Amino acid sequence: MFKIGCHLSISNGFESIAKDAVKIGANTFQFFTRNPRGGRAKKIEPSDIEAFNKIAKENNFTKILAHAPYTLNACSSNESVREFALQTMADDLQRMECIPNNYYNFHPGSHTGQGIDTGINQISDILNKILKENQTTIVLLETMSGKGSEVGSRFEELRQIIDKVELKEKLGVCLDTCHISDAGYDIINDIEGVIKEFDEIIGLNKLKVIHLNDSKNPTGSKKDRHEQIGKGFIGVEAITKIINYEPIKDLPFILETPHDDLSGYESEINMLKKLRAEID
Repeated sequence: MFKIGCHLSISNGFESIAKDAVKIGANTFQFFTRNPRGGRAKKIEPSDIEAFNKIAKENNFTKILAHAPYTLNACSSNESVREFALQTMADDLQRMECIPNNYYNFHPGSHTGQGIDTGINQISDILNKILKENQTTIVLLETMSGKGSEVGSRFEELRQIIDKVELKEKLGVCLDTCHISDAGYDIINDIEGVIKEFDEIIGLNKLKVIHLNDSKNPTGSKKDRHEQIGKGFIGVEAITKIINYEPIKDLPFILETPHDDLSGYESEINMLKKLRAEID
């Protein structure tokens, strides 16, 4: 089964977002746990979760992906910013147990001049404080583009974070195609080599989700600007190869491409289904 979806707004609740997913032909989706710029999370209603679970079961949804707010920085030089990240992520993980056995994704952060080693230590320290043995949610480190002082643009950096975390079984990775291309990995001409390198450094068993995005910039630009599929530097040919590449083709693919409304995502999902079907 081709697991394909996109980022959707959860402002009207889980039932509403599930209906939106079905409407555009998706069987998974990503949502922000709260305002992407931070703030208090909306109260979860048991009746809304029950309605969501019914729709998800009837439409064969695969695992869904929650995304932490962009404002979180687990390795900021500002201690209060790190504490905000810790408290927010801890709260998010508690809330995620209302929809168990899914994924929670976050940007590792920017070390803001402290150095990569300090950043890695601070990120792993927070993860060691918030991860619990009884949680069902897998927390995903997202691959980054390398702009500024970002941590996580190299596979080795993510490996170092994982190595320092005690409950490694609660951790995985979300690979963003725009980000790793912008970081310098040649997914356009050598997806096989990139995935092989990921496997050798991190292990394919840790790769749980693909953020499927084209890029407004060429490989190695370190810019992080997403583009619609086929309209950027990665292109349709490379994207087709990625979604059909055997070692990763059964993972959930989540679109974070720029669209003004659901119809844009619907068209993109339909296009990707055809590109997948042509190979299958």
